[in-house]
Amino acid sequence: MKRREFLQRAGLAIGAVTLSGTGAAQAVPTSIGTAATNWDAFRDLFPLTRDYIQLATFLLASHPRPVAEAIETHRRAFDENPAEYWHRHYKTIDGKITDSAARYMGGTGSHIALTDSTTMSLAMVYSGLQLAPGTEILQTTHDHYSTDLSLQLRAKRTGASVRRISLYDDPARVSVDGVCSRLRDALQSETRVFACTWVHSSTGVKLPIKAMSTVIDEINSKRDKGDQILFCVDGVHGFGVENQDVSQLGCDFFMAGTHKWIFGPRGTGVIWGNERAWSLTRPVIPSFSESYSVWLGLTTPDQVPVGQHMTPGGFHSFESRWALPAAFDLHLAVGKARVQERIHALNTQTKQGLAELDHVKLYTPMSPELSSGLVCFDVDGIPQVEVVKRLRDKGIIASATPYRKSYARFAPSLLNAPAEIDTAVAEVKAMA
Repeated sequence: MKRREFLQRAGLAIGAVTLSGTGAAQAVPTSIGTAATNWDAFRDLFPLTRDYIQLATFLLASHPRPVAEAIETHRRAFDENPAEYWHRHYKTIDGKITDSAARYMGGTGSHIALTDSTTMSLAMVYSGLQLAPGTEILQTTHDHYSTDLSLQLRAKRTGASVRRISLYDDPARVSVDGVCSRLRDALQSETRVFACTWVHSSTGVKLPIKAMSTVIDEINSKRDKGDQILFCVDGVHGFGVENQDVSQLGCDFFMAGTHKWIFGPRGTGVIWGNERAWSLTRPVIPSFSESYSVWLGLTTPDQVPVGQHMTPGGFHSFESRWALPAAFDLHLAVGKARVQERIHALNTQTKQGLAELDHVKLYTPMSPELSSGLVCFDVDGIPQVEVVKRLRDKGIIASATPYRKSYARFAPSLLNAPAEIDTAVAEVKAMA
């Protein structure tokens, strides 16, 4: 849905997701007419304290008012009549949520599974991969712990091996050609899976996924179908920043949490996969929704969307998952291109300011082509944890990268203003 269409249909308002016949009180709609075009008004949708400059909101989102109201609407309905509310909606609501996700991220809702986080998304895909003994999983040294461990555990259970490569030595000097060359050289005849991370939370580097997919496609074109490489991407730190249709990104699987840059309910995530990708993995946790009807003998597996088969069943925090469309709608109301432009502008401002400081080493590439919403840096003579502490003492929330080699990190987002970036850079300057 385009932003203009959304605003017209919503009457310049985003309200909570409401379902007929619930008996729940209706949430008061939240006007976003101004918030969709004014960044100060957009910031006012969030209950974040004004006591600090927030440069780490990518970690776990504060719920914007439309999302909070959607969660509360569902919560009240469950509290009033939980069994009836759940039974009335559990078979159909997943499809409505995945359709909403597809309107934002691209592709079709039937190819999207719902999870609780990026970690769960990674684990669901990698634990279900069909791998033969002696085959290889190739990953990078830049991936998060959740990818590393998920792949290691799967390799142990299947007899496959895991090999790790570095796609660059100096993140500030990374290049598209350099990344693609290293990838091409690393792929072997035994390689069946290549796993990587779109935006590295360790350095702020954004990989050229489309160009990398061309390398893999060239190799796959020379292989039998059963020997082709599956391209899997942890996309969480580009998802909600980049104006990208993930079905056109070039990967086979795209996995991300939605409680970070998307500003979705805490405890939500998605998996998108193409037809080939879904055919090469199997469910790990029994799914509810329409998959339950297969077990009951009421339908057949081919009548259930593949994404629903991979969506973990059981009782979740339904009020959060069912409120996820409010987050996608909010982003669409603002406009994906406008979101990307704003976040890149703030991050460029941050990098330019830090690059001017002689006592600061900047690790994140200056080019928006190879970076996104994270800026990593060191301050001479000061451990990164101490940098973060000093910034907090000055009213600035930053973070340290949770890797063996750790850096200080800013993450300018839609919730920041240029003046806040100037203040943050000035405080780093004062550490000289």
